[in-house]
Amino acid sequence: MRGARQLVDLLRSIQDNDKSLGQHFLINDELIAKSIEFGEVSADDHILEIGPGPGVLTEALLAIGCKVTAIEIDAGAVGHLRNVFSKDIANKDLILHHGDALQLKWPSNVTKVVANIPYQISSPLIDLLTRFLRDQWQDCLVKVILLVQEEFAERLVMEYESDVGSLGMTALLDWQCEILAKVAPHHFSPNPKVNSCFIEMIPSHEEFPVDKRLVKQLIHQAFSQRRKKLRTSLKSVPRRLNRVPNWYSQRWKNSYSKLIDDERMDARPEELDFDDWIELTQDFVKFSEEE
Repeated sequence: MRGARQLVDLLRSIQDNDKSLGQHFLINDELIAKSIEFGEVSADDHILEIGPGPGVLTEALLAIGCKVTAIEIDAGAVGHLRNVFSKDIANKDLILHHGDALQLKWPSNVTKVVANIPYQISSPLIDLLTRFLRDQWQDCLVKVILLVQEEFAERLVMEYESDVGSLGMTALLDWQCEILAKVAPHHFSPNPKVNSCFIEMIPSHEEFPVDKRLVKQLIHQAFSQRRKKLRTSLKSVPRRLNRVPNWYSQRWKNSYSKLIDDERMDARPEELDFDDWIELTQDFVKFSEEE
């Protein structure tokens, strides 16, 4: 194995770091091994790696003997990866795609996602992972290990009271999330300005008595004006309500009008726990169906 520093240097000999892509490459081989350990990666796995860059994680994954599908948006990095891993690509142990991981279709039989992702795609990637999980027909995906910005990780798991928000609350609909370890900036090249964290996301497969999409709309709408009471924030109809089957503006307004005197409407969104949101959504549905 070449190791992380050599792979990063090889890529740098071809092109400079692209700041617009948020490229911060992990150069600590022990931490790369740790990410594989966190993922419990075995030869039977099909791993999706998003943003392989110089291939530091790719190399370690292939050494386990698993199949890897990697999606890289940077053309220069793709050329580098094709050169470095030519034998693995020829053997079809590595499937390399040039494109945007947020736009390309993912293989349906991915068992795990393990990736050091650019900070700026963290939120949309969580949304995409959730859609991918819900659309699966054979429940292949069992674990996600991501290296993300510390602040994002804390909001995802709602580490502190101040981290409670729509990101963490909506993630609970589909995932059990945990921070596994903190990673200091000096383990990257170039060094980011903030700490990073390994996070683990395990599909919960929990069923709820209401449509998860409606719960998400309710939570997002409330937290979009987090300093205001629900009586104010929920008065407005969510812009994307029509994405929830059988829900439309007038139905929302009908529910709201019947709940306006409910004591929960005096609360601010961070005062409600997850079960409260499920119950409130149930009542939105119930009152929308009453004459």
